[in-house]
Amino acid sequence: MPFTSLCEHHLLPFTGRAHVGYLPGERIVGLSKLARVVETYARGLQVQKRLTAQVADRLEEALRPRGVGVVLKAEHSCMSLRGVRTTTSALRGLLREDARTRQAFLSLTTAHQPPR
Repeated sequence: MPFTSLCEHHLLPFTGRAHVGYLPGERIVGLSKLARVVETYARGLQVQKRLTAQVADRLEEALRPRGVGVVLKAEHSCMSLRGVRTTTSALRGLLREDARTRQAFLSLTTAHQPPR
């Protein structure tokens, strides 16, 4: 899902894609709820690493899933002239502990990348 935030260091926007997944416990939510969590934390001044962790922590707290994975891939305005993209990730539960589950999730975040 696309997102935009404002870098608290440079006061310039950074934009990218959020890849969010979870292994359900007792609760499940629709895709719009996942997008809403990303949008909520992306508002205001932010840094990408903290944004990634906040989304993962909130989903873990609210859903009590067996695992949560969040990968943000963004281009920061301060670095865009150099074509640099930054990737951050936060993995919780089985997505962190189980190598096969982790690899399956991470492979989905790189599949079908839009061209630069």
